[in-house]
Amino acid sequence: MTKKEKATLFDEYLKKLYGNVECGLDSGGDPFRLLVMAILSAQCTDVRVNIVSKTLFEKLPDAKAMAESKEGELEELIRSVGLYNSKAKNLRACAKRICDTYDGKVPKEMEDLLTLGGVGRKVANLVRGDIYGLGGIVADTHCIRITHRLGLTTKPDPLTTERELDKLIPKSEQSDFCHRIVMFGRDICTARSPKCDKCEMQSVCKYK
Repeated sequence: MTKKEKATLFDEYLKKLYGNVECGLDSGGDPFRLLVMAILSAQCTDVRVNIVSKTLFEKLPDAKAMAESKEGELEELIRSVGLYNSKAKNLRACAKRICDTYDGKVPKEMEDLLTLGGVGRKVANLVRGDIYGLGGIVADTHCIRITHRLGLTTKPDPLTTERELDKLIPKSEQSDFCHRIVMFGRDICTARSPKCDKCEMQSVCKYK
């Protein structure tokens, strides 16, 4: 079985398990809100980010409001997500650049997104895929771990995972594939003691 065939088989298996999926971050389809929430989600659960963001966006609903927020206001609003000082600094810089350079709109291109404070390739791919329909492999810890276990990627690191999966998963499937693999990583292919006996991929899995 080729890697392409195995990737297609795995994608179909995830579809069977989870069907239609949505991002765990409840942004309402707003590009700026998803961007902010993705930055906040570093070392924090989606559940906590969703709770914090509800109040955050009531106070600071867009890039202009966030860029012009009073000193300490943003920090207080996101205090419970952890690393709030550095995240607040990145968010202000991000919001200011969006206002100054992109007329208040979140850009689509990877090169532009990577110039924003707190934005790496993982966050950029999430926005490009979920908001703009451009695809993009969100190489989070679940995606990296599981695809390497299966033998779909040669090294368990973010850039290798993104580049190699990009060749195996069609652009139109990439966003949903990444959302489903997060669920699979929480339910079955966990970091410790994966439930291999419950997985239909075990016959073609390098880890098993």
